[in-house]
Amino acid sequence: MKSISNKLASLLLTAGAWVGSAAHAVQDLPGGPAVNQLNLHPPVTKIAEEQHFLHWMMLVICTVIFVAVFSVMFYSIWKHRRAKGAKSANFHESVTVEVVWTIVPFVIVILMALPATKVLVAQKDTTNADVTIKTTGYQWKWGYDYITGEGEGIGFISTLDSSHRVMSDSGNVKDAPANYLLKVDNPMVVPVGKKIRIITTANDVIHAFMVPAFGIKQDAIPGFVRDTWFRAEKIGDYYGQCAELCGKEHAYMPIHVKVVSGEDYTTWVAEQKKIAAAKLDDPSKVWALGDLVQRGEKVYAANCAACHQANGKGAGPIKPLDASAVVLDADHAKQIQILLKGAANGAMPAWAQLSDTDIAAVATYTKNSWSNKTGQLVQPAEVVAQRGK
Repeated sequence: MKSISNKLASLLLTAGAWVGSAAHAVQDLPGGPAVNQLNLHPPVTKIAEEQHFLHWMMLVICTVIFVAVFSVMFYSIWKHRRAKGAKSANFHESVTVEVVWTIVPFVIVILMALPATKVLVAQKDTTNADVTIKTTGYQWKWGYDYITGEGEGIGFISTLDSSHRVMSDSGNVKDAPANYLLKVDNPMVVPVGKKIRIITTANDVIHAFMVPAFGIKQDAIPGFVRDTWFRAEKIGDYYGQCAELCGKEHAYMPIHVKVVSGEDYTTWVAEQKKIAAAKLDDPSKVWALGDLVQRGEKVYAANCAACHQANGKGAGPIKPLDASAVVLDADHAKQIQILLKGAANGAMPAWAQLSDTDIAAVATYTKNSWSNKTGQLVQPAEVVAQRGK
């Protein structure tokens, strides 16, 4: 069956090459899309391999049935046409024929259903995972929290690389790299050969976590917890995207999973814990304006600029921050509450996952950038005080 699938894929690729040639693509991206791709992504998990087998097995069966049925039909139409003097026969039903055409389709359906059920059950078996990662969809980025296993306690936000967003906004993509709109600042990192359980949920609207090479796609729904799993058998970089229409920035919500060796994963975990420890700023620390603005600029670029734009002018329904009454207000409580809890029924997402210092920094940055030269300073202690309200 595998050889048949490879031959069919080659035939389809050759027959449809002229179609694919009309589409623009720079080059193949290992672990991601390929130029003129017609077949499914090359699988790197057993589940994905089984999905490929099911796909081609059912395609072959359906094709054979289609050809057989329509061949008999067209032969009968041609052979017994009126122009040749054919006359319709007069006969009653045949019990034998009716039994045969009931039993044969039933057997075919069962033969298709058995392997499909086996794969479906295996897809849902998330027990005995080596690492569990909570994956939260935000408009429009992913949050990864390592819940159990090696790396427990690590958490970060994964956002589209800002240079790719600038390239997209400019409309000039002739020099776009192979990973255009798939490069992120913080990819999910997992060890090869280990069972990784993915728990999905969402902060605002329905998203969907999908990595084709792993054979996984799971909706991320606000207020609900769903799960799936994968075990990557090959080291490399693998890509996906949100597979649910989640808003105007839907195209800018990529997924990048980096599969590394066990040794490299251990090293990465140690590095991430050092970074996390360094970010544990003392919320009682009193910051100088310049230092907080400098830090806030980085937080804004990574989390806010995609919607509010780098110039703070907003776009469409996204409100501007430049000359905003809330930002200019000397009473910082309202702006802090919006950052912590969101606003406009989720159009402005909550950023409670950011540290107190980061929230204070980005608030200070907005109060002292563009035309907002207020000189106001939001200290981390003010954020701490607002979190409990």
